[in-house]
Amino acid sequence: MVPCFLSMRVKLKLYKTGEKRSLCRGPCTSRGVLMAILTTGPSKGGGILEKPVIERTTPGRESEFDLRKSRKIAPPYRVMLHNDNYNKREYVVQVLMKVIPGMTLDNAVNIMQEAHYNGLAVVIICAQADAEEHCMQLRGNGLLSSIEPASGGC
Repeated sequence: MVPCFLSMRVKLKLYKTGEKRSLCRGPCTSRGVLMAILTTGPSKGGGILEKPVIERTTPGRESEFDLRKSRKIAPPYRVMLHNDNYNKREYVVQVLMKVIPGMTLDNAVNIMQEAHYNGLAVVIICAQADAEEHCMQLRGNGLLSSIEPASGGC
């Protein structure tokens, strides 16, 4: 259970003893994080509290460190569809619409046409794990597909 004081997280740190105590009990409902409250004086209490320094954070974030850490995004990958002489065009369109989330009929037809005439088409650009999953699903339905990093090339 996280202690709270006036809807903000507050902890006391007694620097002499290293003991931490909260000012109140119960769940904390806000995203404010206390940076420091200092006590001075004898080790058995009687210290003077300094004004707390409170850092306001966005909802869902606990600190600036978490915000910086969350900005690291996996590099994008292209899912490529290769032309083959085995599958009918209508079947390729159906598989694309079934496997790729949000794929419309028009987009599926355009991708199928590009692969048919140019030998290769970009199906979707997404994170590596998703690209691998889409590629395996396309292959599982009999289509030729591959993935490649989206950072290089045209």
